[in-house]
Amino acid sequence: MEDSVIKTEAAIEAILFSMGEAVSLKELSNTLELDDKTLEKILNDMMDRYEASDRGIKLVKLEDSYQLCTKNEYYDVLTKLVNIPKKHILTDTLMETLSIVAYKQPITRQEIEAIRGVSCVHAINKLVEYNLIAEVGRLDAVGKPILFGTTEDFLRSFGVQSMDDLPVISQEKIEDFRQEAMEEVNIKVET
Repeated sequence: MEDSVIKTEAAIEAILFSMGEAVSLKELSNTLELDDKTLEKILNDMMDRYEASDRGIKLVKLEDSYQLCTKNEYYDVLTKLVNIPKKHILTDTLMETLSIVAYKQPITRQEIEAIRGVSCVHAINKLVEYNLIAEVGRLDAVGKPILFGTTEDFLRSFGVQSMDDLPVISQEKIEDFRQEAMEEVNIKVET
């Protein structure tokens, strides 16, 4: 590996370590004065090496940003040191609400409740507390309701790089879900 690439990798590590959060490709590119294509190749090579070696950290891509993170298998060791609580448990209600936000974002609480058919205030508050969803704006309508969307923590928690990596649900499966939901509430489905 040539000396300039080694120095660039060291600079990337220093930036990502000191920032402690995801840094966009554009910010890295501007700071390191490299074109996006060259920088992406260096970052991808680094990600492969981190993943292949027995190290406690990894480099992850989140949408168009990069971050240094602890590997999942060392979570238990870290919790002993810093006494942080275990990962949050997502109940069926929280998962259902989170799924709606992930696939329909940006979305208001009222829209989520219309889909679920029940109040979602508690679920939304918990998901915001867990930093899996956040306010992403306000709808230009009466009352200016809050719009919710997923966060980088959502991507990290579910091991996806972008929202495009979420599974696509077929129209047939959606119809099956609708049918099951209607049967659950004893509504006769018209065919």
